[in-house]
Amino acid sequence: MELTQLPELTQRLETVQLVHPYGRVVAVDGLVVRVAGLSEAGAATMGARCRITDISGEPAGRPAEVVGTAEDGNTLLMPYGTMEGIGPGQRVYMDGPSGGKLRINHSWIGRVVNGLGDPLDGKGPLASIGGEERVLRAGPPPAFQRKMVGAKMDTGVRVLNTLLPLCEGQRMGIFAGSGVGKSVLMGMLTKHSKAEVTVIGLIGERGKELNEFIQEELGPAGLARSVVITATSDEPPLVRRQAAYLTLAVAEYFRDCGFKVLLLMDSVTRLAQAQREIGLASREPPTTRGYTPSVFAELPRLLERAGPGTGTGTISAIFTVLVEGSDMEEPVADAVRGILDGHIILTRSLAERGHFPAIEVLKSVSRMVPKCLSAEEYALVRRTRQILATYDDMAELIRLGAYTSGSDPQVDEAIRLMPRLETFLKQAPNESCSMADSFRLLEEAIGKG
Repeated sequence: MELTQLPELTQRLETVQLVHPYGRVVAVDGLVVRVAGLSEAGAATMGARCRITDISGEPAGRPAEVVGTAEDGNTLLMPYGTMEGIGPGQRVYMDGPSGGKLRINHSWIGRVVNGLGDPLDGKGPLASIGGEERVLRAGPPPAFQRKMVGAKMDTGVRVLNTLLPLCEGQRMGIFAGSGVGKSVLMGMLTKHSKAEVTVIGLIGERGKELNEFIQEELGPAGLARSVVITATSDEPPLVRRQAAYLTLAVAEYFRDCGFKVLLLMDSVTRLAQAQREIGLASREPPTTRGYTPSVFAELPRLLERAGPGTGTGTISAIFTVLVEGSDMEEPVADAVRGILDGHIILTRSLAERGHFPAIEVLKSVSRMVPKCLSAEEYALVRRTRQILATYDDMAELIRLGAYTSGSDPQVDEAIRLMPRLETFLKQAPNESCSMADSFRLLEEAIGKG
């Protein structure tokens, strides 16, 4: 050994951990594991990673996370797997600080991974070199350094291109009940949009729907430029929440590489439910409809990470919200609507009539209008909304036959134009329509007025 290497070796030896503190499981209480001894080590901070060894003492163990502390000084952990096999006396070692990191690179494109970043598609491991290590629970870019929202994005969906435009770096919400076409609309956006990379987070999805979405809604062409992160409804709440963090981290990586990223997350409601399970298990008091305060603290921290970056890349995001009983005032829907830059309402009444995508235009809004539209485009959009509003006001009388033709010229015009307008608003899942064609077809449907 050369003497010149001694200073370097000495410096490395100084960083070697000579003592590895550990705690012991003292109780398993519902979804949490109580551990004694970790608090003395001073490393059991909120969100810190741990390993619970098996009963034989093998160090591999199973991963867990610190979710709280008890009054008696015990540390509350929640495993990333099932509770089976965990019992008193097992050792618990600290694994690392809070946040967690994963190496993300371009090999993720075209792949399907779980909430912990492990491949699920049978295509082999992800590349372990290149790219960048990303913190999963990162904060949003500094507010004063973020770029402005960019120009309109071509989504390939007529109604979104014209009446509810999505701009580069904008964040929109899809609010709907179950079974009204959220997945179909997400598949259309993935296949037809002009985004360079699409990142899809399926949080709390039913297991049988994963392959259906990938094969039928997404398709091979859509998957080829997408990254899919999934955590099914049967997985522990920590894994479901981790899948949401990973979805944003992957989108941020490609945004910082300069790409125009389309982020789709389905759904924010199931993420809130996972956070509620974690909060209740760690003795957090419930508030509105059982949701804990941490839910409403976590939502803005996550959703604000989408949007423009400090460079040329952007994350244009669409988050779905599953509204129970079409109640738009329920807590999660109300909180998310206040954070995002617009909302798209899907209604069951339209879906039952075979009107897809089942978008209720009058109840939906993009907050980038009219800023992102030219004067001619805005005039066309405003006229369309006036026609829809006029017809909606008189719809009951028209269906009952109580309206007399000629009583109101505006109502007469709305009745005449409505069939053509409904044809414009409907679109088959495999049909794509460019931005220019969308405005041309809208003008043909209603005229310039």
